[in-house]
Amino acid sequence: MSLPEHLETLRTRVVIEKDSVHNVSSSDYPHQYPGIDSSWNLEKFKEQFQVKINRLSDLEMEFDLIGVDASIANAFRRILLAEVATMAIEKVYVMNNTSIIQDEVLAHRLGLIPIKADPLLFDFKGEEDGPTDLNTIVFKLNVKCERKEGAPKGATDPKDLYTNSQVLSKDLVWEPKGEQAERFADDPIRPVLDDILIAKLRPGQEIDVELHCHKGVGKEHAKWSPVATASYRLLPEIKILKPITGADATKFQKCFPPGVIDIVEENGEKLAKVVNARKDTVSREVLRHKEFEDKVRLTRVRDHFIFNIESAGAIPPQDLFVQAVGVLIEKIKAIKPALAQATGESA
Repeated sequence: MSLPEHLETLRTRVVIEKDSVHNVSSSDYPHQYPGIDSSWNLEKFKEQFQVKINRLSDLEMEFDLIGVDASIANAFRRILLAEVATMAIEKVYVMNNTSIIQDEVLAHRLGLIPIKADPLLFDFKGEEDGPTDLNTIVFKLNVKCERKEGAPKGATDPKDLYTNSQVLSKDLVWEPKGEQAERFADDPIRPVLDDILIAKLRPGQEIDVELHCHKGVGKEHAKWSPVATASYRLLPEIKILKPITGADATKFQKCFPPGVIDIVEENGEKLAKVVNARKDTVSREVLRHKEFEDKVRLTRVRDHFIFNIESAGAIPPQDLFVQAVGVLIEKIKAIKPALAQATGESA
């Protein structure tokens, strides 16, 4: 049994009005709509659930997550931000720092440099644990600024006048411990980027520190967050209810970002057509014009998420999502016995 159109919209769409948004909460639960069985069904979920990768690069991935509730999509977002582990500089041992940057500020800057190391190959280091090659990565940073001999006369650029006028992330030197040299021979541990500015020095100033990287998660400190951002938005949907023609079609097209609306010729007349609604930013500009009243309806598909992951560089974005799924599975495994015990069922 199919629902009337207005009830189907209420069940599956978020409706965008000029000054409000309706149907933001899911109403997909049993006995809500006559003739529609909304009880949980694994086979039905498998049929509806989809993951489609639309764009993938070294640092970014955009994919469609279809057929899940907003709570699940948001769980992945939060896990990506705060619960997927990475390696980051945690301990900074200062032997000498005569730069103008205080030790605490220098340590904070160093901690935020993303480290290219697979966290799955390391253990978490407890408070009482000593450093080992399985829980600690060691870097040395020893840079001293001096005047250049034979600098061009009249030069004003510090790069021409001094050596090591800038301390960059490429100056971090990895010191393998234990069996790390063999384990990471094919992919040596290093900062993700070489050109991150740490400090500026002038003649006579020096930084000499030893850095220890540990495994951690973003909820403890942002330096362990593996992503620059993880976000999602609902798929926009634009329905033209009545033909929009002539000069109105051109005006209608300008109400949306480029590529959303196209103008075609039908019977010698301009006609507006929706060609790619996913490019729409849902600015609602079209709803501000009286000539389009009752001619267009803006909605968003409630269970279709356009997900974007931007990696900080330590872990490829496609691996980040897989690891986030793994974290969620472990959480479910932990809570399932407690839930079973509370309901008197077998886990």
